Amino acid sequence: MSLLIVSLDNTIVNVALPSLGHDLRAPISGLQWTVDAYTLTLASLLMLAGSTADRIGRRRTFQTGLVVFTAGSLLCSLAPSLGWLVAARIVQAVGGSMLNPVAMSIITNTFTDRRERAQAIGVWGGVTGISMALGPVVGGLLTDTVNWRAIFWINVPIGLLALFLTWRFVPESKAPSARRLDPAGQVLVIVLLGTLTYGIIEGPAAGPGVSAACFVVAAAALAALVVWELRRPEPLIDMRFFRSAPFSGAAVMAVSGFAGLGAFLFLNTLYLQSHRGLSALAAGLCTLPVAAITTIVGPLSGRLVGTRGPRVPSVVAGVCLAVAGALLSQVTLTTPLPLLLGIYVIFGVGFGMLNPPITNTAVSGMPLAQAGVAAAVASTSRQVGQSLGVAIAGSMASSAAAYRVNALYGLIVLAVALLTTGRWARATAERTAARLTEGPQVTLSQG
Repeated sequence: MSLLIVSLDNTIVNVALPSLGHDLRAPISGLQWTVDAYTLTLASLLMLAGSTADRIGRRRTFQTGLVVFTAGSLLCSLAPSLGWLVAARIVQAVGGSMLNPVAMSIITNTFTDRRERAQAIGVWGGVTGISMALGPVVGGLLTDTVNWRAIFWINVPIGLLALFLTWRFVPESKAPSARRLDPAGQVLVIVLLGTLTYGIIEGPAAGPGVSAACFVVAAAALAALVVWELRRPEPLIDMRFFRSAPFSGAAVMAVSGFAGLGAFLFLNTLYLQSHRGLSALAAGLCTLPVAAITTIVGPLSGRLVGTRGPRVPSVVAGVCLAVAGALLSQVTLTTPLPLLLGIYVIFGVGFGMLNPPITNTAVSGMPLAQAGVAAAVASTSRQVGQSLGVAIAGSMASSAAAYRVNALYGLIVLAVALLTTGRWARATAERTAARLTEGPQVTLSQG
């Protein structure tokens, strides 16, 4: 349920962007910030939320996240202007950051068998497909029959029900020795992601000088973050994880694949409603092939990972994402709808295949104590990718150019999958796991 409401909020908002933009007189950059304020905040706070859960209790953190997310949804529905809406989206994301790392840790620690864990993660990935199916359709229906503010109401009953079920069924747990907080590392992460995204979104309007300054600050923050985290005994992000080629590959594939998803969702709703003149509900119905295929393919991908390893589904994902991006770059206003929906199916196969190998590869090669941290890094990579995908797509001169970049994302997934799933890559993962187990720097699960 936590994944459902956090993921639902991405897809349900996208379909309402044209109506929202008209009502609040928001430019394209304002629509980008409506999406990215949410995903950037999630990406920035996931690791901190995991540490907090270890320190004060996972159930308590999870319940707090549900309360904050639900309250943020109400604030979004009452926002009188774009600025207030973006601020309320940040509140939503603060709550959302406290949900998924804890839930994923439950899966990881409950299903210790490799095949069972892969299948459980496949089901988890299937929930993303359900949210993709419900979001555009429910969002389109509410936008057409009520208004865009109604799309945020749907989170309230789900959030309250999840809060009750957590109180009723989830036991409290804490780490035996909670990790120290890392405020300097947290600030560097926020500066890195914030300046990078601001430079991409606002750069075309503000000028090359502003973009260059933002990118320089982002690069400096990244360098400082790496140096700082390597020196800390209990870092926010354990840089030793990236010595594992499969783990690094999973992070790169997550960023690339979800950048493609973010761009697709953002561009697709504007194309269908603003350019082809479809209603919000009709545009939402057009995305059903993506959602349906993702829901079906996610569990199948999980079983493939469990039986044959991550290479096959990762390669299929890369090929399908690249092909879909190339085909979408050729779409025009007169493209027949059945052909367009067929391209959406190809994209859905690629995205559905991608999720399980990312999560399974990220956590399976790590000692159990580090599985929560590894899952949080994978989740962070997803949110970073989606934020960058929206930012880059909105800054491109045309949707055709943006979709060509999407094809490039697919090629990156394909290349990284081939590189990081072989014998050499597995050897690096084994060496990294040994160092994490035996080394003096011990990182506890972040929930």
